[in-house]
Amino acid sequence: MAKKRLPLPKRFSAALTEDAYTRLRALNDEYGLGNNYLLTVLLENLDIIADPDRLAAAFDGFIAEYGAPGGSSGRPD
Repeated sequence: MAKKRLPLPKRFSAALTEDAYTRLRALNDEYGLGNNYLLTVLLENLDIIADPDRLAAAFDGFIAEYGAPGGSSGRPD
């Protein structure tokens, strides 16, 4: 039986840090999926694979160091 193909419309292009791209390529090597599929799996399953408090801390740390686009101060209180 042929595997189904998940249609992914192009929504945006993304720029990544070298570290993020290296991690993405390592996932590609491990699972044999392209960048679009890898990001889809990660984002659609984020609640399953990431601890909410640790995820919030990662975003808060990023925003503290680099700010947020558009002058937003980050998550609402």
